[in-house]
Amino acid sequence: MIAESFKTEDTYQLGMELGEKAKAGEVYCLLGDLGTGKTVFTQGFAKGLGIEEPVNSPTFTIVQVYEEGRLPFYHFDVYRIEDIDEMQEIGYEDYFYGQGVCLIEWSNLIEELLPVNRTVITIEKDLEKGFDYRRISIGGME
Repeated sequence: MIAESFKTEDTYQLGMELGEKAKAGEVYCLLGDLGTGKTVFTQGFAKGLGIEEPVNSPTFTIVQVYEEGRLPFYHFDVYRIEDIDEMQEIGYEDYFYGQGVCLIEWSNLIEELLPVNRTVITIEKDLEKGFDYRRISIGGME
């Protein structure tokens, strides 16, 4: 599936729609360069899960856990991970295979740990279509 976003609100809305449909045990991999809107997408996703508290990238903690929504939400940002062992230390398997939903920013950095069944979301800019334009590809969904 390909979606086009012409403004921040579109990216947020798409995230919210996916969050509303998310099920326990699902893993979403979020890819995109810095400044493409991964955090905005994630905020919409959290809203779709019923999470009202502020959601930001857990850049220095690797994972942020939100439990107030209809499902636990495990938000990973592995951009600064230096060694795959860091994922082992935080017990990533409990999150990936738990009762909540995982969204992993920069998931390509931990490719060997990711479950086979996952949804990959790629956000890309295209400045020829405008500064706020984003092409959002979603693959791996049933």
